[in-house]
Amino acid sequence: MAEVSTAAPDPLIAAFFAVEMQGAVKGVFRELGGMGSETEVTEHQASGPKGEQVVKMVPGRLKWTPITLKQGITSDKSFWDWRALVEQGDMDKARKNGSLVMFDSQGKEAARWDFVNAWPSKITGPTANATQSSIALEEMVIAHEGVKRVK
Repeated sequence: MAEVSTAAPDPLIAAFFAVEMQGAVKGVFRELGGMGSETEVTEHQASGPKGEQVVKMVPGRLKWTPITLKQGITSDKSFWDWRALVEQGDMDKARKNGSLVMFDSQGKEAARWDFVNAWPSKITGPTANATQSSIALEEMVIAHEGVKRVK
């Protein structure tokens, strides 16, 4: 029977996420999704020296997957103002570098990802029901040109 190692670190538990841009916290979120990269796979078919079929999987284009953030609505409109820059076509001001920071249940930074040239491609207001006591959420989708885990 193989031994089970308990030396591996425990998985991180996320309590909340923050977005920092130019060193300042711009928003705190309860959900973060979609962050990552993907390489398209191209199939290359050829013939080998004896006429046999050879199939090789070749890396194609790199794609950065959009980041989706959800937060409870507050009086802060900074993300709506950021989206307005895109709607007005002012992409020079809209593109921003920043970080996504994951905090643990004690409020300590547990992980960090830096992103570059990000801009909000979509923002959605709440779907709310006044007969229920639930938090009204808004959602933002951020396009970017690279993300890297730094902590």
